[in-house]
Amino acid sequence: MNPPARNCLILASASPRRSELLDREGIEFEIRPANIPEQQRRGEKATDFAERLAREKAIAVARRSGPAPDRRVLGADTIVVLDGEVFGKPRDPAHAIAMLTRLTGREHVVVTAIALVSSGTLKTRFTSVSTRVRMRNVAPEEIRAYVATGEPLDKAGAYAIQGEGRRLVESIQGSETNVIGLPVEETLKMLQDEDRPGTST
Repeated sequence: MNPPARNCLILASASPRRSELLDREGIEFEIRPANIPEQQRRGEKATDFAERLAREKAIAVARRSGPAPDRRVLGADTIVVLDGEVFGKPRDPAHAIAMLTRLTGREHVVVTAIALVSSGTLKTRFTSVSTRVRMRNVAPEEIRAYVATGEPLDKAGAYAIQGEGRRLVESIQGSETNVIGLPVEETLKMLQDEDRPGTST
């Protein structure tokens, strides 16, 4: 197997949804999951939490990659927010049922933060995208049947709009790829504009 090109993007995530979205855009990349703790800090706002995790994931992988050759590392984090409370991935089926029961018939916000880091300089560009999603009124037995498929167990908010979870959704306002796990339009713009002045840390 040939080594990746120097300008090949590193995706700091094992998410198959993010890989599929990048593949769809014809972007060459390799996968190097960050495997960092994902714990919200006390008093930390939801968007700040997602942005911090995206940066920490990308920086962790950039540091492991090393400064030479300089590689671009993309980190991302997706959360579901209801009444200011962050819903991450469910711990187990019972937790997934509890999450979906709270979301049913209501509107929530899906936030995905993305960060692009240079492994050579650790210069970081980041942004976040929010999408409003309204769930239809779903009967308890339908929620249990959906959770039994196993699909919700590794998804923020315990559902996937690109899968069977789409049946639970009444409407989406904003980026649909953001809800899947990677806002494609914003990611492409960040990749294209990375050498221009912008947000950095």
